[in-house]
Amino acid sequence: MPAWTTPDPIALHARAQPDRLACVDLASGRRWTYAALDDAIQRAVAVLENHGVGQGQRVAALARNSADLVILQQAAMRLGAVFVPVNWRLAAPERQAILADCDPALLVHDTGLDVAPPTGCAPLDVARFQAAVEEAEPAPRRPLPEADRPSIILYTSGTSGQPKGVIVTEANAFATAVNFGVIGRVGHDSVVLCDAPMFHVIGLITNLRPVLLKGGTVLVSSGFEPGVTNGRLADSALGVTHYFCVPQMARMLREHAGFEPARWTSLVALFTGGAPNPAADITWWLKQGVPMVDGFGMTEAGTVLGMPLEAERIAAKAGSAGLPAPMVSLRIVDDAGNEVAPGEAGEIWLAGPNITPGYWNRPEETARAFSAGGWFRTGDMAKRDEDGFVTLVDRRKDMFISGGENVFPAEVEMALLAHTDVAEVAVIGVADERWGEVGRAFVVLKPGRMLDPAALASHCAARIARYKVPKEFLAMEALPRTVSGKIQKHLLRRWGKSG
Repeated sequence: MPAWTTPDPIALHARAQPDRLACVDLASGRRWTYAALDDAIQRAVAVLENHGVGQGQRVAALARNSADLVILQQAAMRLGAVFVPVNWRLAAPERQAILADCDPALLVHDTGLDVAPPTGCAPLDVARFQAAVEEAEPAPRRPLPEADRPSIILYTSGTSGQPKGVIVTEANAFATAVNFGVIGRVGHDSVVLCDAPMFHVIGLITNLRPVLLKGGTVLVSSGFEPGVTNGRLADSALGVTHYFCVPQMARMLREHAGFEPARWTSLVALFTGGAPNPAADITWWLKQGVPMVDGFGMTEAGTVLGMPLEAERIAAKAGSAGLPAPMVSLRIVDDAGNEVAPGEAGEIWLAGPNITPGYWNRPEETARAFSAGGWFRTGDMAKRDEDGFVTLVDRRKDMFISGGENVFPAEVEMALLAHTDVAEVAVIGVADERWGEVGRAFVVLKPGRMLDPAALASHCAARIARYKVPKEFLAMEALPRTVSGKIQKHLLRRWGKSG
């Protein structure tokens, strides 16, 4: 059977609708039709070839969002190279380690470079890359590489403290484009505002691929700023239809003085993922007239679950991550790999064309990530109701056992977030002589509120079993988070041991 070659929707739309607006770089005001974007990508292929980049070699990027990164990634894809966006917010030693691991032939950066490129890696700043693209002649078009070759490496945000490179093929990215496109009702007339960083799966794939597949328009923002984003969502000239963010970003939008959701007249929905989203918050957004569509995805699988867009359905299932996307096969299993009954907690296992083939340079971790039957073990615990809606319970590794009973911190956190004094919370299990393990809650209070452990314990006891109620409550000014909004519980555990 012939190998499936890489899909190239931009090239298709450049011929089918060449004058349609494809991309806007909001920071610079530059705009590309599909014909112009296709031409820029082919010019960028020539720039990469001039720098000696060939098939299979890595092209790293250490830069804030820009349309230039979209062009760079697509050019690497057409050439058969591998695009590696690096989190510029990491400390220099962390970035250095990632660059050493992926060993790029070219490093495109946008600020003063404070890390040494690996031996044989040429540095190139974004401004020079942009100028080179404008000056270059388009490279001759060649057959596209096979779709199952590594095309992107995304380093995980490191909630465990050890980032690893997730391999994403173009087949994986195409499947995510279809999955989110169906769930999110992305169409030819969709306009997606991309605030999320492009070193993250949400920014680089979920925001970009569905709308470019459909021939819509992507608005590339250099980064999230609540006041600016509020203004853009309310700007009828931009006409934003789809906006994807983590719950912390949504909270910052609603707390900003410029928050006017009544003016978000073109918005189809506010899509959230990357962190738990309390049902109370979802209900609040619905009352503002904004469908908040929660979902679940991961770097290794792209879009996995999503809620329907109907407000009544969202309200009835608030707190759920929704239904499996069309190209996803999902099982919820016990420790023996057997399906659990509806309402019972188990680990999510996945299969489908959206699933990564593995981790860069880590064959042993790749082997451990898959079952004997080829299912990807997510490490996420969930329950499925009688209607098929899936609710995330917690990370498998975060579960602890208190007095012989399983305790999922995410369930405790949701109970605490329902308290009027609590802004953010994280719960971990700590050793206890009597019960084996008990809960310790790290609480960020709302402005002007004082920590009252007895009141928080009483509040929890009215909502969850007593063995789940934390035995200790500690006030925090802020929780340590990755750039994607995930709480770094390994740091809280370390802090607890040293504190």
